[in-house]
Amino acid sequence: MDALEAIMTRRSIRSYQDRPVSEEDLEKLLRAAMAAPSARNEQPWHFVVARDPAVKDRVPDYHPYASCVRQAPLAVLVCADLEEESHRDYWEQNCAAAVENLLVAARSLGLGTVWLGVSPAGGKGGRHARALLPA
Repeated sequence: MDALEAIMTRRSIRSYQDRPVSEEDLEKLLRAAMAAPSARNEQPWHFVVARDPAVKDRVPDYHPYASCVRQAPLAVLVCADLEEESHRDYWEQNCAAAVENLLVAARSLGLGTVWLGVSPAGGKGGRHARALLPA
């Protein structure tokens, strides 16, 4: 599938097959995400791959529409490291570009995805997702 077809046919998927994502495909997804542009090429992102059901089960505690994560074979949490940015006003755009690359790459590999944003500004999603991860 070429890039334009992947872009034009990508859609949000909230129901997943019970089959794992291969390590090879996961590496392709993460490499695509890391190839995204970022302000001043600072690449302030970190990618946390959650396969553990105990971690995925907690995601809906931080996002009211994330119950589908429980049945997904994995979730990729895209986190901004504000210490990596000299201009702190761009982390949302930088991470959004990385997510979009990941979504398009997943489509090209025949994988279904959904983008669930957790914003630090107010509301139920305003709680820090750091609490999802084991210590």
